[in-house]
Amino acid sequence: MAPYVTLKKHENIGYIEFFNPPHNALPPSMLTELCLIVEAAAGDDQIHVIVLKSGADRTFCAGASFNDMVAITTEAEGKAFFMGFANVINALRKCPKITIGVVQGKAVGGGVGLAAATDICFACESALIKLSELSIGIGPFVIEPAVKRKIGNAAMAQLTLKSQTFFSAKWACEKGLYNNVFETNKELNNEVDLLARELQNYNPEALLAYKKILWEGTEDWDALLESRATLSGQLVLSPKAKAYLEKYS
Repeated sequence: MAPYVTLKKHENIGYIEFFNPPHNALPPSMLTELCLIVEAAAGDDQIHVIVLKSGADRTFCAGASFNDMVAITTEAEGKAFFMGFANVINALRKCPKITIGVVQGKAVGGGVGLAAATDICFACESALIKLSELSIGIGPFVIEPAVKRKIGNAAMAQLTLKSQTFFSAKWACEKGLYNNVFETNKELNNEVDLLARELQNYNPEALLAYKKILWEGTEDWDALLESRATLSGQLVLSPKAKAYLEKYS
């Protein structure tokens, strides 16, 4: 199947779905498209609630594309690359609609950031998480504010420093990244559809007011995530990072 990012509307629910075979690692072009679609859904008065999901069978999102990362040759290119996830996170943060995350499989790096940037997130038992960035010579700096906001400093340190370890969906739920974990994808999707149908009938003004309260204290994230993208763009050019990326891309 070809890569895609789509927005489909059903009643007052907007379903945003992304897919890039084989493991749903997202190149800059798809992150730009995803950001634009989130912004389009945010500005659509017919949409009252947004569901963010992956079209992959096993992996929710494997983070950034290694093939594109290894091609970076300047700090400016590096910053632009890492601004991809920064822009999507900020688009979800500033979106006036409640966003529901659906994590049906493993989430790695930026994929964990996407899950954390939704307002409420449900997962399947197969939705293990890992922040592998330190092991490849960079760090999860762009997504750190979003993930830490959900799971706290101690869990963030554990997840970051044990960068070669997959943590269970149960662990992620206990720490606050996921709001509930289900045995099967059918149960997961049923719960998401139930909540989305419920929320679409609520007063949009009340939902917007709650959204603003929910994200209080993040008003500096435009500048913060840009500075983190600059840092990541510098580190990706380091000899250790280059050697790893060239080996595994």
